[in-house]
Amino acid sequence: MPASPKLFYRGSAETTNSTLYTVPASTTSVLTDIVISNTNANQQYVTITVDGINILPTIPVSANSVTNFQFRTVIPTGDLIQGLATSTDVKFHISGVEIV
Repeated sequence: MPASPKLFYRGSAETTNSTLYTVPASTTSVLTDIVISNTNANQQYVTITVDGINILPTIPVSANSVTNFQFRTVIPTGDLIQGLATSTDVKFHISGVEIV
């Protein structure tokens, strides 16, 4: 079972809930890191879910800042990482490992 580091998502947040990553068929993924940057002059809020469960439930991200979260969350085939923010000035960098 080879394990490969993987970029799950990098880009701007949407202001409505959107899918950021789907675990591919015949694969188990491990979410390891989420980096959130806010380039807005105001505090923003972020929500991230794994298979519908809040792992970052409407957390504040300070103005012009970067916040990092580390995980070791196993995600089975077909499950989703979804997220949203109160501004598209918020950017996500989500990474992990895929095990095939």
